[in-house]
Amino acid sequence: MRFNAFRRAGYVGAMVTCGLLASTATAQSMPDKIEKIGLMVQDMSNPFFSAMDRGGRGAAEEIGAELNVQDAQLDLSAQYNQIDAFIQQGVDLIIVSAVDGGGIEPAIIKAKEAGIIVIAVDTPAKGADAVIMTDAVQAGMKSCKYLFDQMGGKGQVLLVDGTPIQTIIDRIDGCKKVAEDYPGIKIVGQQSSKNDRASGLLVTTDMLTANPDVTGIFGMNDPSALGAVLAVEQAGKAKQIIVTGVDGSPEAVAELTREGSPFIGTATQNPGKMVTEAVRLAQDMVAGKLPAETTILIPSELVTRDNVGEYSGW
Repeated sequence: MRFNAFRRAGYVGAMVTCGLLASTATAQSMPDKIEKIGLMVQDMSNPFFSAMDRGGRGAAEEIGAELNVQDAQLDLSAQYNQIDAFIQQGVDLIIVSAVDGGGIEPAIIKAKEAGIIVIAVDTPAKGADAVIMTDAVQAGMKSCKYLFDQMGGKGQVLLVDGTPIQTIIDRIDGCKKVAEDYPGIKIVGQQSSKNDRASGLLVTTDMLTANPDVTGIFGMNDPSALGAVLAVEQAGKAKQIIVTGVDGSPEAVAELTREGSPFIGTATQNPGKMVTEAVRLAQDMVAGKLPAETTILIPSELVTRDNVGEYSGW
């Protein structure tokens, strides 16, 4: 059941960091209870989104809601179709990790016009009521600062970039910001992967061929960083090059404990918490409590070989 007493026309929440456009004026009503939740992830083959799935199922069970999880497989048109399906199903809340934060806006507005709360996770999505994400700039800074320090503050570095969504852009920006404090560090290559291990391997292999004297690599997520690790080992440079990533994934934890691995650190994310916080925020909204801030940042921590035993993981 939906009602019109709680109108949001004209309300624009306080925006911080990533410039999320709430577009709350497009919504005509809100649900009075969260009974059906649609969770949209970018690519379920990435363990990061599997962790979102687990977090969503736990949060839905806690409030007695039904959860429908959809995998876009990095396809924006698939997310349009998924939102249309969620509207037809009468969901009360859509939680979306957008493939394209700008391109998804018309679909989000359509959902809100149907009275559905839309909360973005992991990366901003224009039109959403709020976004819950890792402090991605901080994550990039922490990972790269550790990398540069372990390189002794000098040497050539490669950046394994990813798809051009805001959270990945922010991690790369954070890394480059730290590099400004290290005059002996030179970034000599940057190529985009598809955020997975296979493409991380391919782009790193390509960059290593062009830059044989590299001694450090930053992967903007753990899968791409672990692909870079494989490229380093295949090139016979495991003793020359060290690698860091971002995620704090189970695979990264295992790699940190593998003897002789070039992988030395990862800055954490908490994908499950992003989704549970989205459900909590939606519960507050239907109770009449609008968010004071519509961008909620989850701090990142650094996990290394030295402290990996203390890390609770996903």
